[in-house]
Amino acid sequence: MRGRSFGVVLAGLAVVSMAMTGCAEKASSVADKDKLIIGVKYDQPALGLKTGSGVEGFDVDVASYIAGKLGVQPGEITWREARSANRETFLQNGTVDMVIATYSITDARKPKVSYGGPYIVTHQDMMVRADDNSIKSLQDLKGKKICAVSGSNSWKNITEGTNKLNVKVAATTVPAQGYDECITKLKGGAVDVVSTDATILAGFVKREGTALKVVNAPFTDEKYGVGIKKGDKQGCDAVNNAIRQMYSDGTAKQLWSKWFGSAGLPFDANVPAIEGCP
Repeated sequence: MRGRSFGVVLAGLAVVSMAMTGCAEKASSVADKDKLIIGVKYDQPALGLKTGSGVEGFDVDVASYIAGKLGVQPGEITWREARSANRETFLQNGTVDMVIATYSITDARKPKVSYGGPYIVTHQDMMVRADDNSIKSLQDLKGKKICAVSGSNSWKNITEGTNKLNVKVAATTVPAQGYDECITKLKGGAVDVVSTDATILAGFVKREGTALKVVNAPFTDEKYGVGIKKGDKQGCDAVNNAIRQMYSDGTAKQLWSKWFGSAGLPFDANVPAIEGCP
């Protein structure tokens, strides 16, 4: 009798274990999660900015839209700061479920994380002090001091020649931990130029008023992707479907106008060419 009871208990435990395992496996994809931890920037006006009431910006709104299409309501989203230097690490160790933080899709990053999207394509440009007319093109950066943010590829596109013009410029790099630090260095004269995506630069120019300006001499194509854990094909497919819907229902255009309309950045109404899932 005791043997039969023990067998029943073991069988019951096995069923519970299988059920728990199944739940764990199901929750491993962002497509199946009831709650999401999403990494965004905290220091980029118009894209991802921490304010007294929370976080705001284009990337934040895109993240909320995608999460909604995955079945996650705004109250079930936890926002976490994702700096350029820690985005891959956060995804690999599970600190965040998703990164939407001006996260350009590059071949160097693909072995480390999976990407949905891109959800927008922008271009790298240059920002200088408003009274500086010496920089009008990429070639003019020779001998200039450029801000090099840890974890970003932007400065490498200049010094290593990984740009559409295939121009390698002998500029001096000045390290910084984030773009707010770059802005401080630029205004103080410690650097001559801050170069990154036009969307990022437009946000800073809007915040700083007449102190800074964008050169308007683009030299790369930057495809912003949605970073998720490597190998999550189900989640990647779901994110891509959400991005397509964002364009088809007009939300993408609406959000672009909301955050960049005053800066005059043009919007491409076509869905960016999806990179595909692993």
